Amino acid sequence: MAEKSLIMENERLDDLQNGYMLIQNPKQFCFGIDAVLLAWFARVKPGEKVLDMGTGTGIVPILLKARYPGGRFTGLEIQEESAALARRSVAYNSLEEDILIQTGDIKRASEIFSPSSFDAVTSNPPYMIGSHGLVGENTAKTIARHETLCTLNDVISQAASVLVPKGRFYMVHRPFRLAEIMSTMVRYKLEPKRMRLVYPYVDKEPNLVLIEGMRGGNSRITVEKPLIVYEKPGVYTDEILEIYGRERQERAAGEEET
Repeated sequence: MAEKSLIMENERLDDLQNGYMLIQNPKQFCFGIDAVLLAWFARVKPGEKVLDMGTGTGIVPILLKARYPGGRFTGLEIQEESAALARRSVAYNSLEEDILIQTGDIKRASEIFSPSSFDAVTSNPPYMIGSHGLVGENTAKTIARHETLCTLNDVISQAASVLVPKGRFYMVHRPFRLAEIMSTMVRYKLEPKRMRLVYPYVDKEPNLVLIEGMRGGNSRITVEKPLIVYEKPGVYTDEILEIYGRERQERAAGEEET
């Protein structure tokens, strides 16, 4: 399939600064820094099978593939429109042998895939519950941001089911739900092992949390140093620039504010 035919009307091609490109539709949900940080926070060993739950346009598997070329990746996405977009990005980058995009419901992950079939699971799930936050008219953005089709409990319980013993779970979420995140992970025997809080500025409260859990792991967690995003408005810190792998500039192409 010709590369040009993979890009539809109203879509754009964003350079991920790692040798790969991502097709995005500005009218739908575009990736933000949370997806970039999740892919950076996760760790994948050669030959491991990784499932990204709620993959959207496939940004996390593609970023992980660039960072861990020896991994095998699957993205699970309930919205067919987003899944189709992700498949086209996979095809554009000639990654069909390395990344599979599966249309399906997170709540049925253990039925779609065999139990204990993945070495690692990543997820950038909806952050908002019920009426918390504004529910917009755009369905793709609403589903991505609000727990309309799956809950935190669904994500964690299904991740625990599809992970192998000692398999790892990586998630990015909001700190205001940290107590619920921890208790739910422990309930499903995904022991929290590593955590890092993300702050927009050094003098502001954190607005993201990165967390790693292990299925059947021992009770011990490492809290890593804070990750600061901006030195000042529009200027990334050196660590964020290193994560993006690029020279200093205001924002990454295609990224939405978090």
